[in-house]
Amino acid sequence: MLKVGVLDLQGSVKEHIQMLNEIRNVEPIRVKYAHELEKIDGLIIPGGESTAIGKLLKEFNIHDLLKKRIKEGMPVWGTCAGMILLAKNIEGNEEAHLGVMDITVRRNAYGGQLHSFMIEKVVPSISDNPIPLGFIRAPYIIKVGEKVEILEEIDGHIVAARQKNMLATSFHPELTLDKTVHKYFIERFF
Repeated sequence: MLKVGVLDLQGSVKEHIQMLNEIRNVEPIRVKYAHELEKIDGLIIPGGESTAIGKLLKEFNIHDLLKKRIKEGMPVWGTCAGMILLAKNIEGNEEAHLGVMDITVRRNAYGGQLHSFMIEKVVPSISDNPIPLGFIRAPYIIKVGEKVEILEEIDGHIVAARQKNMLATSFHPELTLDKTVHKYFIERFF
């Protein structure tokens, strides 16, 4: 049984847990403390507020061990705020949080809550069928390093990328009924 953690500090934790519960041979585990990182095979960092989650990573003494596990190859997927947490650079000279993925992100790139939107789109590297992509105060990637694979762009903006054991998406698949991106993470990264 694959043990997939969901960082349980803030954000859409229960939604990711529900999605993982519906995938065969996967046991979702809430992760709040450093010792819980030792019990998992991979981790999802959910959407929420990146600055708050970044502070909580340090307050709960999970930051350094999480960064170490990711650098050692533990599969990790950051959605929305999770993407910001993984990024090496954040536009506007904001200090990076984990700084493990060679991307530069623009926070709230699509605007505030009122500018949230949902589209259906084929993301060829993930699925041959259209999948729902929900954007809520979403960031996007404005620059990638040479080892980063761009998985999807919308109107010239990078909204999904992969680097080694790391997946980053601007959108929130956990807020839809579609498990395609969760299955992609499980099948391609483990």
